[in-house]
Amino acid sequence: MTPELVALTLAALLQCIQFVAYAIPANRELGPGYTMSARDREPSREMSATTARLGRALDNHFEGLILFTIACVVIAVTGQSTWFTAACAWVYLAARVIYVPAYALGWRPGRSLIWACGWAATVLMLIAALI
Repeated sequence: MTPELVALTLAALLQCIQFVAYAIPANRELGPGYTMSARDREPSREMSATTARLGRALDNHFEGLILFTIACVVIAVTGQSTWFTAACAWVYLAARVIYVPAYALGWRPGRSLIWACGWAATVLMLIAALI
C-alpha cells in the first residue's frame, strides 16, 4: 500500500473517531428521543458550544476527505507516489488530527491556518499528479 493510501485509511479512521467524539455528547445533550427521531423539528435543547463545534469539524472533514481521497487514489492508481506526495498526505492527516481540538476549543485564527495546511497539501498532491 502506498504511503498516501495509508494516510487515507488513517484519515477515514479519524473520521470514525470524530463521529463517536461528536455523537456521544450530542446524544447526552439532546437526548435519545431527538437523536433517534426523524428530526423533523428543531431539538428542544441546544448542544453546548464544544459539541456543536465537534459536529461542524466532523462535517468539515467529510468535505475535505472527498478531495483528499481523489488525490490519494489518483496518485496510487497512476503509480506516482513520491516522497513529496507522501509528505503531503501526512501533512493532510496531521492537520486534520490537530484541527479537531483546534475547532472544538475555538482556536482563532489557528483553526483556519491548520485547515489551510491540510487543504494546501491536498491541492499540491493533485498538482503533482499532473506534472
